[in-house]
Amino acid sequence: MIRSKLITEAGATRLRNELADLWKNKRPEVTRAITAAAAEGDRSENAEYIYRKKQLREMDRRIRYLQKRTAEMQVVEHFPNDKNSVYFGAWVELEDEQGNQITHRLVGSDEFDFQKEYISIDSPLARALLKKQVDDEVEVVLPSGSKVFFINKVEYR
Repeated sequence: MIRSKLITEAGATRLRNELADLWKNKRPEVTRAITAAAAEGDRSENAEYIYRKKQLREMDRRIRYLQKRTAEMQVVEHFPNDKNSVYFGAWVELEDEQGNQITHRLVGSDEFDFQKEYISIDSPLARALLKKQVDDEVEVVLPSGSKVFFINKVEYR
């Protein structure tokens, strides 16, 4: 799956802060714990040592991912000139055929959060919404089947 490089300013800040915290604070703590556990003797049966090594591998994997991702991300700092159409960063109020209303914000793939109503710009729904306007009808093919939505509102906050 190809991931969009787009990200909001808040999302970019969050990723950079996470990378800095992992690199400057958490990783040194884990390496100190590994050193202390290794000093306790036989490493093959030392649960603390084995756990900390696994923790370090997972942390290093996340650090590599964040370094790569932050280097390639494109921070979207401005809203589009056409604020009536759906683009990255838009809040979109949708209504389904049963009259149920939902609101989503289109954000980068590293930022999606269903509790905040953020959906990835790479999701099928977001792809279908791009460049649409208020009162447009959008048909989306979802894993649960095809669904039709009406766009009630588009705004940029």
